[in-house]
Amino acid sequence: MLTKAETKLIRSLREKKHRAETGLFLVEGAKSVEELLRSNFAISFIVATDAFAKTLKTKMRVETVSADELAKLGTLEANDAAIAVVKQKSAQTAEQKNQGLILVLDEVKDPGNLGTIIRIADWYGVKRILASKGTADFYNAKTIAASMGSFTRIAVEYADLAEFFSKNTLPVFGAYLGGENVHEMKFPSDGILVMGNESNGISAHLEKFITKKITIPRYGSAESLNVAIATAVILDNWKRK
Repeated sequence: MLTKAETKLIRSLREKKHRAETGLFLVEGAKSVEELLRSNFAISFIVATDAFAKTLKTKMRVETVSADELAKLGTLEANDAAIAVVKQKSAQTAEQKNQGLILVLDEVKDPGNLGTIIRIADWYGVKRILASKGTADFYNAKTIAASMGSFTRIAVEYADLAEFFSKNTLPVFGAYLGGENVHEMKFPSDGILVMGNESNGISAHLEKFITKKITIPRYGSAESLNVAIATAVILDNWKRK
């Protein structure tokens, strides 16, 4: 049976300060929990509906509740499967690795955008994401949900980006509204792609580190693209080259 203390704990993990204090986070929904069980994350316990619990092949502790009770515990509007309470992994240090494609996120504030970008990076085989300290929390429940399980394969490192770039030797491509056409760009196998804030783009103090400004050509009248969509378009062009 789920205790009152555990119920309180689950609800508290909606907030970043409690995730930081406890070192725990929530994973919600069937797809994400199933991916979690195939990963190397340490699970404290799982709360699930009876129907979903019967599908789980695990020796982890699973407490069953009604669908209504589960909905009150979590953050998702619709979740008739499960919530897992999971231990966070140790924070990764941003070391300079001069190989492959590194995706850098500068002040991407929306956790849904971050989670979608993690999923996109997983699709395109990007192994490394580096984010500014002001970027949304990797362990935010909305980030985890939007990643659709990709959080188990793609970690996000947080760092002072100016300090990181000051030691960088790779070419740096920055996404701007004005820049060279990504359709005509010859991308290297080793390089850095920088995606900026949803409203303000790449921070002014990082502009000096950008080797080449790039843009997705606009054919219609929309003012801009969502940062996650723009990331997908650029990665697709990068990988095709």
